[in-house]
Amino acid sequence: MVYLLVLLGIFLASAWLEVVVRTRVFRRWRRLALALAITIVPLVIWDWYAISAEHWHFHNMTGVTLGILPLEELLFFIVVPIAGILSLEAVRAVKRWPAGDEQP
Repeated sequence: MVYLLVLLGIFLASAWLEVVVRTRVFRRWRRLALALAITIVPLVIWDWYAISAEHWHFHNMTGVTLGILPLEELLFFIVVPIAGILSLEAVRAVKRWPAGDEQP
């Protein structure tokens, strides 16, 4: 359960940026989904391979798995990139830096 609490802490430490700095990350859900897919798919494949090849394994998890991948590991692949995106978008909002797909 500690791992889940750490993930919750990571999420809460950055989620406030959506409201206070108005990052609009969750409003642009298609953009967020694409960014997450680009990171999640290779990480899940990599972890699946490493676990199935017995390069590594997980201990002290909740026991909930999706195939051979622990739920906490999948949540890590979702929560940490969201926290990074929220942080980046907060800096962009404060500095007024345009993204590559936005008009200055």
